[in-house]
Amino acid sequence: MTKRFEDKVVVITGGSDGIGLATAKLFAEEGGHVYITGRRQHLLDEAVNQIGHGAIGVQGDAANLADLTRLYERIERDHNKVDVVFANAGIHEVVPLEAIDETHFDSIFGINVKAMVFTVQKALPLMADGGAIVLNGSIAGSKGIPDQSLYNASKAAVRSFARSWTTDLKERGIRVNVVAPGGTETRLIRSYLDTRPGAEDALNQGVPLRRLGQPDEVARAVLFLASRDSSFVAGHELFVDGGVAAV
Repeated sequence: MTKRFEDKVVVITGGSDGIGLATAKLFAEEGGHVYITGRRQHLLDEAVNQIGHGAIGVQGDAANLADLTRLYERIERDHNKVDVVFANAGIHEVVPLEAIDETHFDSIFGINVKAMVFTVQKALPLMADGGAIVLNGSIAGSKGIPDQSLYNASKAAVRSFARSWTTDLKERGIRVNVVAPGGTETRLIRSYLDTRPGAEDALNQGVPLRRLGQPDEVARAVLFLASRDSSFVAGHELFVDGGVAAV
């Protein structure tokens, strides 16, 4: 296996499950010093064991600025640099427009938008020039998926961040890109689909490849965007969705 991230320090928020965990495993296998965050300590501990290669878990909520500060203080003590950030932490809620309340708004935008802003901002003092930032978006940011307008809007914000931050960070050569998954076989989407008979078949019918994606398929796209393989790719949104957004 290639070692594209040998001695690179990689930060992944929401790395104890799903896409974050799959991505952490690949970074670690390719030589990265991987730091993951998660809110639940037992899941974080299990994830660190699965990742191996000296990965470190730092318990915390990505939407809590004190927790983010503690994460980067630990990395500063250990390595005094960050090479790659995968701002992955996020939540998905189906809430029809008529049912939206302040709690829904604060929850979705707190994790999907606020956490992303400060995950990136607080990494910058440690980031090496020429580093890479990958934001976890969604095809929902480009679609009008019914009954989840808050989620759709939060992911549209992610797409906008990549454009703006590419401009903001151009003098430092830090590339910012978005990976935008479609339906992916994670614990969260599985729990959603299993409670709604027929939902998975309906979802698959809308996918040209006729299936859900796998977390490692998204993870490989993240590593591409974070590596020198994509050295002239910036401000881009890479759909990993089986063709949904394209056709």
